[in-house]
Amino acid sequence: MYRTHTCGELRAPDAKKTATLAGWVHARRDHGGVVFIDLRDRYGLTQVVFNPQEKPQLADLAHTLKFEDVIEVAGLVRPRPEGTLNPHIPTGQIELAADRLTILSRATPSPFEIDLAPGRSKVAEETRLTYRYLDLRRGAMQRNLLLRHKAAIAMRKFLDAESFLEIETPFLYKSTPEGAREFLVPSRANPHQFFALPQSPQVFKQILMVAGFDRYFQIVRCFRDEDLRADRQPEFTQLDLEMSFAHQGDILSLIERLMAAVLKECLGREIPLPFRRIPYREAMDQWGSDKPDLRFGMEIADVTEAVRASPFKVFSETAARGGSVKALAVPGGAGRYGRAQVDKLAQKAVALGAKGLAWAKLEKAAAGWTGPIAKFFDAAAQKEIGARAGAKDGDLLLFAADNWEKACAVLGGLRLSIGAEMGLIPADRFEFAWVVEFPMFFHSEADGKWVAGHHLFTNVHPEDAAKMEKDPGGTRSLQHDLVLNGHEIGGGSVRIHDWELQRKVFGILGMTEEEAREKFGFFIDVLKSGAPPHGGIALGFDRIVALVAGEENIREVIAFPKTHKGTCLMTGSPSRVTDKQLDELHIQLKK
Repeated sequence: MYRTHTCGELRAPDAKKTATLAGWVHARRDHGGVVFIDLRDRYGLTQVVFNPQEKPQLADLAHTLKFEDVIEVAGLVRPRPEGTLNPHIPTGQIELAADRLTILSRATPSPFEIDLAPGRSKVAEETRLTYRYLDLRRGAMQRNLLLRHKAAIAMRKFLDAESFLEIETPFLYKSTPEGAREFLVPSRANPHQFFALPQSPQVFKQILMVAGFDRYFQIVRCFRDEDLRADRQPEFTQLDLEMSFAHQGDILSLIERLMAAVLKECLGREIPLPFRRIPYREAMDQWGSDKPDLRFGMEIADVTEAVRASPFKVFSETAARGGSVKALAVPGGAGRYGRAQVDKLAQKAVALGAKGLAWAKLEKAAAGWTGPIAKFFDAAAQKEIGARAGAKDGDLLLFAADNWEKACAVLGGLRLSIGAEMGLIPADRFEFAWVVEFPMFFHSEADGKWVAGHHLFTNVHPEDAAKMEKDPGGTRSLQHDLVLNGHEIGGGSVRIHDWELQRKVFGILGMTEEEAREKFGFFIDVLKSGAPPHGGIALGFDRIVALVAGEENIREVIAFPKTHKGTCLMTGSPSRVTDKQLDELHIQLKK
């Protein structure tokens, strides 16, 4: 065999044993003719010694070894000499005295060092992705993928114990272009017709509930042809889950226990249960986001009524037309943020969609506000606004005036940016929360019609069912999003299982009976066949692993990710195909 032990396995009690190791040459040191090799595999490092006094030819061969050469080496395990112990590695008390060496593979020079230390690489990401097969040898990447494996195993063990079945669903699916842009796959056997790669197994998992499988899950690849960012890839992985005869609270409780099992397995961390449950409107009002970061304070306040009669027209006119004026007190911001820094905050606000940013400094309450808008507010108004915002001496007050959602979102974005700048966000905390009671529908100004807040099959909140058709905008759904440290890591809902209710939802969304039959005819028949109450969730597996690993970018926990342009630098894809392939698919390319 190539090895009797791994490179991270041998310890002091193994001294005087013979062992065979195999791996990569991580380092080579020559000390007076004696060659020391650090041999590496994914389990660790072992020091191998080649002594010319004992094996001169072997030592000569060891002199030729270069970084990343692959070797097999056998010899006697022995304690390291006094003063040469290495307390930083588990094998640091022993070494292997080589009496046999086989070079299995010679390596060309690597474009970067294979660093075993944890943390972010200093190598340019483009270089790392081009040589991903080398980048994956780095200690950080090996640990991240091991963590990914542990998370997947923990999820499977937990769900198996809860009587869930792992069932695969198709990758080639019917195109339903209501949501994100799909990847289309031409069908050679059916000219001019296309499959789509699924954005999620949504319809199939609901069909499995109707089929009586009761509890389903899979760790599944999903596909979206969207513009990319740090937490988005064209192909990504979800933990997809559905359960029958379950209320929303049953689903939430199950997922809380699942996440506790994952954190326990991966990090040995205990997390308190149950998670906080926050209505959508409260999340937007207090944190300016439907995925609030609860690791720090600095909550947003509504000061609309306090400024309704203000002579500052930006505020009073916004209030008069039904908008909102929101305030954010930045602790210690009066001294920290000079005029130039406040101007930068204003630029960020504009980038977030604001028309501008009003501000004032509360250096000392007795002296009143300073800043451009201070003259519009007397002492009583300043005191009331400051009290509503929770402002204290030395704080900076920021204001956003717009429609309710925009005003919340602008200050929510500034809150996160300022929190990061001021070091207010602890990196070692895990703050979970559920956001619930989302709007069932949003009105699209561009299309002039109602669109689904989550997806077409989300059930209505039972308290709002009677008013759904008369007041779509005021109707809440049974959607639930799982949030961790300001990131949405999962989204789901209780589904519609009654065909008549599903028909009403299609109607509110402007879909005729004919359109519904054309797009979802088979699913309509499924619901008519006797569907149990059911619901579920899809958890972003890549994002969960990244957060557990302390990584900002999900590419750091995916073995072979795409770039921000959706390309693979290692394989050179996407790439052109031959005219013959196009002809077989009945496709002609535009110039």
